[in-house]
Amino acid sequence: MLLAKGLFVKALIAALLLTSAASVSAQTAAPPAATPTTPPKLIVAISVDQFAADLFQQYRNHYTRGFTRLLNGAVFPSGYQSHAATETCPGHSTILTGMRPAHTGIIANNWIDQRAGRPDKVVYCSEDERVTGSTHDSYTVSDMHLKVPTLGEMMKARDPRTRSVSVAGKDRAAVMMGGHKVDELWWWDGKTYVSYAGRAVPPAVQRTRDAVAALIAKPQVALPLPGYCAGVNHPIVIAGKTYGQGRFEREAGDAKGFRVSPASDAAVFAMAAALVQDMKLGKGPQTDIIDIGASATDYIGHTYGTQGSEMCIQMAQLDKTLGDFFNVMDETGVDYEVVLTADHGAHDATERQQQRAMPMEAHMDESVLAKQVGTAIAKDLGLPGSVLLGTEGDVYIDDTLPAKTQAKVLAEALRRYRAMPQIAGAYSAAEIMATPMAKSPPETWTLIERARASFYPERSGQMVVLLKPRVTTIVSPAGGYVETHGSPWDYDRRVPILFWRKGMTGFEQPLSVETVDIVPTLAATIGLPVSGLDGRCLDLDPGAASTCGT
Repeated sequence: MLLAKGLFVKALIAALLLTSAASVSAQTAAPPAATPTTPPKLIVAISVDQFAADLFQQYRNHYTRGFTRLLNGAVFPSGYQSHAATETCPGHSTILTGMRPAHTGIIANNWIDQRAGRPDKVVYCSEDERVTGSTHDSYTVSDMHLKVPTLGEMMKARDPRTRSVSVAGKDRAAVMMGGHKVDELWWWDGKTYVSYAGRAVPPAVQRTRDAVAALIAKPQVALPLPGYCAGVNHPIVIAGKTYGQGRFEREAGDAKGFRVSPASDAAVFAMAAALVQDMKLGKGPQTDIIDIGASATDYIGHTYGTQGSEMCIQMAQLDKTLGDFFNVMDETGVDYEVVLTADHGAHDATERQQQRAMPMEAHMDESVLAKQVGTAIAKDLGLPGSVLLGTEGDVYIDDTLPAKTQAKVLAEALRRYRAMPQIAGAYSAAEIMATPMAKSPPETWTLIERARASFYPERSGQMVVLLKPRVTTIVSPAGGYVETHGSPWDYDRRVPILFWRKGMTGFEQPLSVETVDIVPTLAATIGLPVSGLDGRCLDLDPGAASTCGT
């Protein structure tokens, strides 16, 4: 009955936490004074994967639990992942580094490395491709590609006693927010929660594994449909399959169904709560940090789209999950500071958009694919195969070609792409690198400025190709993949950024800020000097005083 009501976090927390609510409450400290000026004892950084600003705005009036608390803090509804490559790995790399992908080195989820020494040449952002036999689909997780430190690393550099913990539904979320020096780092691998090879499994994680395994072993009945979901509870047929009225029923043993459901977020937050308690985070003389990557919204979005019953239920359940998690955090008596944001936004399934006043919505034509363009160019030049390789917007030229031939290929590829009706812009690496980093508000950036923010010469392509608005990179939708993100347009760039701490005076600032502003903002609240970052400190005091110092 508990699971039928969708109370995942309460069920899992009861299974995971060793300390009872009563005994924890007895340890509760006195509430901090209004507008706290002392450093918090624990930073809680939450990323909700694919939580677009549009989605936040759509449901903010229906939140009654966890989000309600955050809405009483400092609310920035127009945050930006300001770069062009709005994917999971680049986005997570900005949140706790204060640096854009052009500096973090994380240009995409995958990129081409023609020197990788393996047939597919595709490198995954959180892998160590040097491991013998690895591919971008079967890999050893590594932090080696992240080129800058995270906030947790900066805190440890100042005070080695700082504990840094990172947990998530995806390896790339946990790695990119946690960084290179973590005390605990755990993610869901499709079967259970894992970490780097050789790392001991702490009791909190083992309890999570056991509780989740027991949960998956049971069937899940339909989750409740809130009354306000009636407006989106309509069927849509995509590639022969009906979406839009799902309620997350699943059979016993269906681990994939668990991952693509609100329950997977609940498990991550329950494990985070258990680690906070077991490790006594925030109880020492120093400030600790825990990063939490909630991945269900992204899995649900890709699988079902953003405008059906599935996402509406997910928003309701996530709100409850956050509320239960914050209640446990309150019971610890720790003075904690929260920031919640997202790695990127999203755009609903093309077929549903076409039915809802957007007939110009379209799937990318197969002729746009780098392989197709490269094959046509190779034929014209009398060369075999394809002379181009590509992953999303980055296009690479076959590096076995002579330099003069590569130059011809580049010129011809740019000419062809720029003539295509679905292409908004095609830029050479030289053109992008000659473009200064933008300093204006992110919504005013040109396309090439957006491309510059996620261009890293050692990994990016010889050219970057960007689709026009409302053209999705999905050529043909299929079961489990009907919607995506990754474009340079604001529906994929805009994300909410919410700060909360007990005692703070809340306010809302509708003007644009960036996710790279999060680190200097949090650093200021704990008195940690930072410099050379892409972001700026956001003053979280709405009055004459400033949390950013002088």
